[in-house]
Amino acid sequence: MPVTKCPRKSEPLWKWWDWKAQKNGLRHQVYAVNGDHYVGKGTQIWKKTGAIYEGDWKFGKQDGYGTLSLPDPKTGKYKRLYSGWWKGGKKSGYGIQFFGSKDYYEGEWCANQRNGWGRMYFSNGDIYEGQWWKNKPEGEGMLRLKNGNRYEGYWERGMKNGHGHFFHLDHGQLFEGFWVDDVAKCGTMIDFGRDEAPEPTQFPIPKVEILDPDGVLKEALAMFMKSEEEAN
Repeated sequence: MPVTKCPRKSEPLWKWWDWKAQKNGLRHQVYAVNGDHYVGKGTQIWKKTGAIYEGDWKFGKQDGYGTLSLPDPKTGKYKRLYSGWWKGGKKSGYGIQFFGSKDYYEGEWCANQRNGWGRMYFSNGDIYEGQWWKNKPEGEGMLRLKNGNRYEGYWERGMKNGHGHFFHLDHGQLFEGFWVDDVAKCGTMIDFGRDEAPEPTQFPIPKVEILDPDGVLKEALAMFMKSEEEAN
């Protein structure tokens, strides 16, 4: 005759959870005292947030490939938050993170932060592709704006810093120079694809005869760097 495992009403709550943790039925479940429960192999459900993780585990933490989803507060339907690789319970390796209905990042992660190469799609249509460090663009990268214009160059702390090129394709011009915290400090502007530009400038940039244009730019940049050092 089978033995009933139901605990008595007078017994403490943890014994009830312990009974539910026994592997019964087709889908074994492990319950925690706070209501969280682990279902079968690879699925964890958090009662407080409703979050669901499905994937690989190691020593009780997400490790390997897995997907984290959250319920939509309006519809109640689950939406994918992150799909990719984990290590020690943190996003590490290649993965895709959704920040909203249209904003998402695909690329490399390290300890829950965007680190390495990655591509960020913004809801306004802009796309950044390049190197990341601690969740911000850092190193070489390209920012392509919705209108087709783009910046190719160096970044620091999420801003344009250092040498770069800005292609004003809507007007048919190209700026090459040096940036500091998203501000172009010095450089040269030339016509670039002006005949194919949708909104070209009224007049082309006149040719300036300089014996050594690269030398002039180099000297101007050196003067700027010197002034920055003296200011600091």
